[in-house]
Amino acid sequence: MEAPVPDPVSASTRASAHSSGLDRFNTWPREVAEAALLECCGSRRWAVRMAAHRPYPDLGAALAASDEAGYDLAPADIAEALASESAPCLHHAAPRAAHLALRAAHAAYESRFGHAFVICLDGWLPSQHVDQVLAAIRTRLAHDPDEERALTAEEMRRLARGRIIELVTDAGRARSPF
Repeated sequence: MEAPVPDPVSASTRASAHSSGLDRFNTWPREVAEAALLECCGSRRWAVRMAAHRPYPDLGAALAASDEAGYDLAPADIAEALASESAPCLHHAAPRAAHLALRAAHAAYESRFGHAFVICLDGWLPSQHVDQVLAAIRTRLAHDPDEERALTAEEMRRLARGRIIELVTDAGRARSPF
């Protein structure tokens, strides 16, 4: 697989948006924060833990807490989070053959492992997503269940990190989560 493309947004712009968004996120009522965090990772245990540990002094602390909470998830928590995930899909205008190939790959994966295929595509251009997903599914179908379970948990942690970044950036743009 090719290396991800660097993010063109400047570090100072991201830091400013994250800082103001994190400040807002830190002040949300617990129920609102938990609901928003459930969109980042579908494990209720993870979301409750993340909301309870606020306020976070900076984005790095929030991401570190996310990783720690993710490593502490029991298999049932991971299954709960996976149940809320949907398989990566294509834009409706993509070629029919690509849709069929992706649908078949997802079906093979779900048949083998019993849950949706998850992958973090942060840093990849949208035009590269289908190739990355198909290549990853092809590789991961060869894994034994324990190896795939560990890799799936890591992808879930990566997805949660990216979604937290989006959450605090969006919170920085919004006046209120209500």
